[in-house]
Amino acid sequence: MFLGTYTPRLDEKSRLILPAKFRDELADGLVLTRGQERCVYVFSMEEFQRVHNQMREAPLSSRQARDYIRVFLSGASDETPDKQGRITIPAPLREYAGLDRDVAVIGAGTRAEIWDQTAWNDYLAEQESAFSDTDEEIIPGLF
Repeated sequence: MFLGTYTPRLDEKSRLILPAKFRDELADGLVLTRGQERCVYVFSMEEFQRVHNQMREAPLSSRQARDYIRVFLSGASDETPDKQGRITIPAPLREYAGLDRDVAVIGAGTRAEIWDQTAWNDYLAEQESAFSDTDEEIIPGLF
């Protein structure tokens, strides 16, 4: 499970050092792809396979499903961390998420997310208020 917030920096070769707590789960390889809210999703190979299997269940007749799958998979890149736990983030994904030097890597349970640091801070500031004010059951059975 991916938890926490980390603030590594991209180096001059667009490499990111994965948080130490994420390295074991991602050591055998990972998949980077476009995420919602202009971040980059990071899946372990096992989790990406599970997500892909779910996508395969979507009806081919659904235009919305086809569109989503095309965007999601066309931006995907499989990566293997080097011995220092670094991965290279491909240029199209850096551009999509607006990644420069300062980034935030957050744990989101079954995946990690890579955000531009400023975009993450803005998103979090906006969502923390809504999170605190939630008075209905968003996730069934959770509180």
